[in-house]
Parts: sequence; structure tokens; C-alpha cells
Amino acid sequence: MIQLFLIAARNLKRSWFRTTFTVAGCAVALLAFVMLRTVLSAWNVGAEHAAQDRLGTRHKVTFIMPLPKRYIDDVRQVPGVKQATFANWFGAKIPTQPDEFFANFAVESKTYFDVYDEMIVSPEDKARWLADKKGAIVGHVLAKKMGWKIGDKVVLEGTIYPGDWEFNIDGIYKASKKSMDDSQLVFHWDYLNDALTGEQKDMIGWVSSRVTDTSRSGEISREIDRIFDERDTQTVTMSERAMNVSFMAGFSALLTALEVVSVIILGIMLLVLGNTIAMGVRERTKEYAVLRAIGFEPWHVRFFVIAEAATLGIVSGVVGVGIAYPFVNNMVGRAIEENMGGMFPYFRVEPNTALLAVAIAIALAAFASLIPSIQAGRVSVTDALRRVG
Repeated sequence: MIQLFLIAARNLKRSWFRTTFTVAGCAVALLAFVMLRTVLSAWNVGAEHAAQDRLGTRHKVTFIMPLPKRYIDDVRQVPGVKQATFANWFGAKIPTQPDEFFANFAVESKTYFDVYDEMIVSPEDKARWLADKKGAIVGHVLAKKMGWKIGDKVVLEGTIYPGDWEFNIDGIYKASKKSMDDSQLVFHWDYLNDALTGEQKDMIGWVSSRVTDTSRSGEISREIDRIFDERDTQTVTMSERAMNVSFMAGFSALLTALEVVSVIILGIMLLVLGNTIAMGVRERTKEYAVLRAIGFEPWHVRFFVIAEAATLGIVSGVVGVGIAYPFVNNMVGRAIEENMGGMFPYFRVEPNTALLAVAIAIALAAFASLIPSIQAGRVSVTDALRRVG
């Protein structure tokens, strides 16, 4: 059986031009498929790798409306809450590079890196930051992209909070989980609050808390919200995973469209493979008739066709995935993580996506060969040998 497979595979060398272009076309289709599947898997990273013991509390109406800072004290008193911190979305940009987007937050200095312990900061950097009111800590991806290093001074132009804000780069963090964006800038909430007046003063964006027992997350969430039910500003609390899923739900139509496009790409690939296989079978009709005449059974002929198609699928799959890895990981993925880290903190081809792509290439090739193989097995020896052209 193995010998028959090797003989069938050698048939691909008979038309290098056609085989090369078929492999190239299928590889491009697989590259597009892997890219789309990576977008879908990267989009779900935030939910799949969310901390199981972390809750988020925000304004009941919308995420962009603030909460009174005093709410953090009430949250910390809820039984089952182990740690709690808060943050504000700052929304500033670099004056000389206004199109360069990255997340920047004002955070509670003493507790933020305890609650978000996947942001790894050296003790020296953290101590330096805590002692510097204008200090900021940035992700290593952002620091590399912008050329920032510890000791640099950075000026950001405020949008939500107008003005020029000066920061000292006191530390660089690295994320230990795929769900954490490595392109953030965080600084002291006190630095922001001291410069504010009126309704903006003493307000926070949201509260993040860690619980002692993940099985009680729902109960603790309800208890937190119950505290604020009778106040002017109500809250909604949910697990970090639920919060990420609710954010993704707003893009469900886009995700569905990507699923549909990936199926269409596979359909096009099936047509390319089917055309190539059918042409090869038609050209070798006399050869199959000779095989039948010297004693080969119909199943042998069918096996030759399917084996040749499977080999074509294997080659196409390996080439397609071989191109996809460096293209997605080193080019597209790096650019997306640097510029869209908030939505795609981890954009890499997953091993299961690569294996799926190769398996699909083989399966589509085998499927495309079914009808030609059946026709080849039914060939009439006398009619085929008499055939001209």
C-alpha cells in the first residue's frame, strides 16, 4: 500500500508548472484562512485567559460614566473581596504622533499591580515609580516601539483631560498572560486628580477586585451592586471573563462575517484542487486503462487518484502554513500588538490553527478527488485505449 502511495505521489512531477501554481494558489488560500482564524482566536484571548478570581465594577448605565472614588472603600468591605483597586481611562496621545494609539490609565498606585499581578514589574522599578508623582510604567512592547527607556521624560496631550501632561518613565512591565496588553502606560491617579476641579475631581472609571473564592463570584458581584442600589450612582459587577465577553458581543456580526469568509475561501480552494485533479485524471485515462489491462483492480486506480490528491493537499498545507507562520507572527501580528494591543494583546498563529489548516488541505484534496477517482475506476479498457487526444 505504501509503495502504491509513493508511485501515485510521483505523478505530481509530471506537470511541474500546473502543480506549482496549484500549490501556490492553495497556499495563498490557506494563508488567508489562517489569518482569519487567528483574528477569531486572538479576539477570544481576553475571555479565555481572563483571571477567574477578578471582578469588574462599573457604572450601571455605561462604561464611560465615572464612579465616586469613595465606592472603592465600600467594595473592600464586602465579605469575600480579597483585594480591590481602581483606574481611570486617560485617553492621551503623543503630540508629535497623534495617530499613534495606546492605552493609558491613571491607577491607584499601591494596589494596582497587586490586583493585576500578571503585569510583572521589577521591585526596583516599582519602588522608583511609587516615589515619583509624575512616574509612569509602560509595557515593553510600547517602550520598544516608541524607543522609550527608563529615565526618559514623555509629554502626552490630554483629550478627556486637556493639557500637556509630563511623565517620567520609571519602569517597564512584561505580561505573564496572553490576555494582558503589553502596550499600556499607567501612572498615578493622584497626579491626575490633583490637577482636576469640579465634577471630574475624586471620580474613578471602574473598580477591579479579586475574590477569595471563585465559586462565590456571582454572589459577591450581587452583594457589591446591592450596596449601591439606593445611591445616586448604581453599579453593575461581573467577572472579568463576562465583561470581556460582553465587549465582544458588540462585534458578533463582524465575527460571523469572518467565519463566512473563511468558509468561502475553503470553497475556492476546493474548486482549484478539483480542477487540477480532474485535469490530471483526464490526461492519464489511457494509463489507467493499461493498468486495468495488466491486472490492476478498479480500487487500485481509485487509490492512485486519491493518493495523488492527498499528496497535493499535504504539500499545499505545509507550504501554506509555512508561509503563514512568519507572515502572521513576525509581520502582521507584531504590528497589530503594537497598534491594537487593547483589542488584540496576543496575535499569534496557534498550533491547533496550523494543524487544522493542514488537515483541511488534505481533506479538501481528498474530497475533490472522489468524483474523478470513481470515474477513473469505471474506465472501459477498450474504449480508453481506443481514445484519441
